Amino acid sequence: MRNHPAVPHVLPMRQRAAVIHRLLKRRLAEVMPLAMRDAGIDMWLILCQEDNLDPVYTTLIPMDTWCPILQMLVFVDRGDGAVEGFNISGANTHDLYQRPYTGQHEPEQWALLRKLLEERNPQRIGVNIGSIQWAAGGLTYNLHRQLAERLPAQYVERFVSAEDAAIRWLTTFTDDDIAMYEHVCQVAHHVIAHCYSRQTIIPGETSIDDLPWAYWQRCADLGFTMAFKPYFRLIRSQAKQQQYGAGDQIIRPGDLIHCDVGLQYLRFNSDHQQVAYVLQPGETDAPEGLRRLMAEANRLQDVYMAEFAAGLTGNELLHNMLSRARREVIPNPRIYSHSTGLFLHEPGPLIGLPWEQENNPGRGDVRAVHSSCFTMELSVADQVPEWGETVTLSLEEDVVFTQQGCRPLDGRQAEFYLI
Repeated sequence: MRNHPAVPHVLPMRQRAAVIHRLLKRRLAEVMPLAMRDAGIDMWLILCQEDNLDPVYTTLIPMDTWCPILQMLVFVDRGDGAVEGFNISGANTHDLYQRPYTGQHEPEQWALLRKLLEERNPQRIGVNIGSIQWAAGGLTYNLHRQLAERLPAQYVERFVSAEDAAIRWLTTFTDDDIAMYEHVCQVAHHVIAHCYSRQTIIPGETSIDDLPWAYWQRCADLGFTMAFKPYFRLIRSQAKQQQYGAGDQIIRPGDLIHCDVGLQYLRFNSDHQQVAYVLQPGETDAPEGLRRLMAEANRLQDVYMAEFAAGLTGNELLHNMLSRARREVIPNPRIYSHSTGLFLHEPGPLIGLPWEQENNPGRGDVRAVHSSCFTMELSVADQVPEWGETVTLSLEEDVVFTQQGCRPLDGRQAEFYLI
């Protein structure tokens, strides 16, 4: 039987806030200069409002703060490898940024922003009007209009899209980020293991429709939110479908259970697909044909990780991975991987989609960089003799890509959970 480990230590809220603050402070020192240089901008304006926060803005503030009315973050490249950050708003960002103003009176905020522009005279001013990555397009029409009306025309003419800056900021992680993301994935694997145990599933009684709620409840009990709505499905042989009826949702011996689930913890998103097998009387493991299929999926994961290389686009990575998988005779390989981390599906290179295995213009043209994270999402399909039919097996694990190569953040599934 697969071991179901105890839950890793989960931080209380006060400690979560301290960790997020520490990670963000390092990111601002190490990643922000890279982001602005990638985009070729010497000032980055991030403006949003209290109940409509810019996606990038949400990654730049402490956990324990309130964001009243108009928010203004301004980043200035000093030209010496460092970036200065200014918070011109009432949000308490502690020691992360300089705070020339701490009130909530908008005319005073606009006047200070204009003063900062006049003092620094930036030549290329980035604003969040990206058109490919949705996380990079958070500037509202209203605030874009106000920028144009309230600032001198000479500065408005220098506005450019900060999309490249947003991509680099949201894609690149420090060593501390990666270590904490490993912890998040350990916790995420625990929640899956809890769902795939007899604590949750009683074969012949539990419905597949019970499992999303069990996952959701476990996360709520531990203080997590969902990365997306949890999804569980039965994979059942045609013979058993005929035996129990096409509409039967009760988990029964001989079934496979497949999940696609994720949580948010310490601002990181997990995204996993793992599979359990419900033992039939007399069985001690899944049928050999299913185990071979799992091994083929692991082989495709090996190809995926081996072919990762910095500088290649998502489309180029997809082509190289699938070409090698076919040369190595992996059965019916499909790859539909995406970057992940501070957002679920953004903003690094897209490596295939379930319905598109050749070319994904725009998001697939983004290039891979070191110190970034992805979901290794893929599938294989082959004949399973014990079932007398072709079965598709989908797996997904969160991975990190560094100068040392691509590896899972917290291991990978190589055998079925057994129930």
